[in-house]
Amino acid sequence: MNTTQPQATNNPKPVLHGVKIKQRKGVQKANAKHEPEVFRDQILNHLKPIKESDFEAVSAKLDNLGNTLDYRKYGDSLFEILITGGILEPGGIIKNDVEQSPFCIFAAQDDASVIKKYVDTFNKLIRRYKYLQRIFGETLQNILQFSNKWSSEENSKLAKATGFFVCQQIVPISVLKVLFQDYLIKEALALNFVTSVFRTVITEQNVDQLGRMLTSEGLNARIVDFFPPNKRDEDSLIRHFEAENMKSLVDYYRKSKKNSVKTTLLNELSELVQGEESSDKEVIQFIRANMKEAALTEADVIPIIWQSLANTIDTMNRADQIEGQALRAVNQWTQILADFCKSPKTEILLLQKVQTTCYEEVKLTKSFRRIVQELYKNDVLSDNAILYWNDKAHLPQGKSVFLKQLEPFATWLRENGDSDEDSD
Repeated sequence: MNTTQPQATNNPKPVLHGVKIKQRKGVQKANAKHEPEVFRDQILNHLKPIKESDFEAVSAKLDNLGNTLDYRKYGDSLFEILITGGILEPGGIIKNDVEQSPFCIFAAQDDASVIKKYVDTFNKLIRRYKYLQRIFGETLQNILQFSNKWSSEENSKLAKATGFFVCQQIVPISVLKVLFQDYLIKEALALNFVTSVFRTVITEQNVDQLGRMLTSEGLNARIVDFFPPNKRDEDSLIRHFEAENMKSLVDYYRKSKKNSVKTTLLNELSELVQGEESSDKEVIQFIRANMKEAALTEADVIPIIWQSLANTIDTMNRADQIEGQALRAVNQWTQILADFCKSPKTEILLLQKVQTTCYEEVKLTKSFRRIVQELYKNDVLSDNAILYWNDKAHLPQGKSVFLKQLEPFATWLRENGDSDEDSD
């Protein structure tokens, strides 16, 4: 048997000359060279022909380029180009072997309305390619940490843009944490940057929205940390933002600090009073110290003292047990309440807090009159305050129930007051 195999011929396969075969988009991406400089050059070649300030054309071009260029691999280079005009070398130096990109934040006019248009372009691009949002946040942080390498004008533009990025929820305000670097803080670069960011957010939205952002990211209590070490105090913070015509932020800061102290006071007060080692005098001194720290008034602390008292009552008990517990707590807290309840205003505030507590805690509803009488007997409340609450200052919550409860006592106070006047 002949086992010789037929030899393969070396004849080449036929090819079509002069025919351009269109590659699929995926193949184009796979065949692209993987160097940031090549990617940059491709981006620049597409952006250069676009007329200056034609933001719609830039958006459309960047959208289309995402189909052929590898944004996922070179997203950091893309955003470096769109922010600084080029790609960054180690150490934050812009590679200057080619001209700066005609479309970038560093080349923009230093005007908030103009910079917002640039930011809108970023927003459209990231909405189109959602995976770019994480890359953008990381790239922006990297650029911010080199703020000492940028000119004051470039930092001014970047700070405004960052404010708009935050407002449009492209990045969280926590991106500013990267500025907690000694080399940025000691020269006040961090402070100047965040000041511009805060101003942008307040102008675009409002100071309450800024406050909510700062609080959610744990920055609300750290604003002072952006200041140089020798100016890291409340007075310096207030003077700085007032000089920057940002009094609304100063007011918010004071309000926030006051609320923070109130919360701390509320949490610690009931524990202090229940502790056997703390005397009334020591508790009063503790409250006064907190008042001084946050510029609180007696009208601020009376509701806190009452709420702390109410928190010591075990509402899981039976109604009759709860009433006895409430009256014992009033007696225990008498000296503390009396020390901060020395004006008609604070007396009315206390009565309103008692009313609210008895309304919200159903088991205490029937105890309202007994609690008020106990406060009167212990000289915390005056007859004038009780009668004024009864006639004009009661709250809507449960008023008919509480007024009916207090009616006999109010009548007795009026008659007793009339008798005293007659005897005089």
